Amino acid sequence: MKDLRQNYTRGQLLEQDLPEEPFSLFENWFQNAMDASSIIEPNAMVLSTVVNSAPDSRIVLLKDLRDEEFVFYTNYHSHKGQQLAQIPHCNLLFPWIDMQRQVIVRGVVKKVSAEESDEYFFSRPLSSQIGAWVSDQSSEVASRQELDEKLAELTELYKTKKMERPEHWGGYAIEPLQIEYWQGRENRLHDRILYKKEANIWSHQRLQP
Repeated sequence: MKDLRQNYTRGQLLEQDLPEEPFSLFENWFQNAMDASSIIEPNAMVLSTVVNSAPDSRIVLLKDLRDEEFVFYTNYHSHKGQQLAQIPHCNLLFPWIDMQRQVIVRGVVKKVSAEESDEYFFSRPLSSQIGAWVSDQSSEVASRQELDEKLAELTELYKTKKMERPEHWGGYAIEPLQIEYWQGRENRLHDRILYKKEANIWSHQRLQP
């Protein structure tokens, strides 16, 4: 492992190119990630929460960026849902490794409205809607067969029954307090730009690599 090494030469992040606020830069980088054929899911992000004073991380999918908030959807009864209910702060990490970039978002979390959760839930394929009813996310299950049997049962049920969104399933919106942009550079002297929000005003500074 000690011999695994890449030289970062694919970009730069200089002060004269920075916007005053962080979101237009994110949208630009996100579009770059969508255009990159090597990045299969550009909206994949590592969500880190806190449990018993320790970090807990997993990959989720960004589904919206609106009103300067990052939105994803999940089961509210899941481990991450329970953790966010106790400590409504989290980190998001977008690991666009093939572009030699990453973005870290640090912020506070709230649930989106029931109407917004409904709108997204019913935009999903029927199979995904049924999956939200099948999975009691993060709970123990005896076997894969048990899941498959419940899936078959509910698939048959919803051939005639009107679909509803589970009350325990919905969205979270993260309001960023900090957004850090990282661009790999040669000699491990990477570009790191940190945007910070104070009194509803964004400022930015360069960090040592």
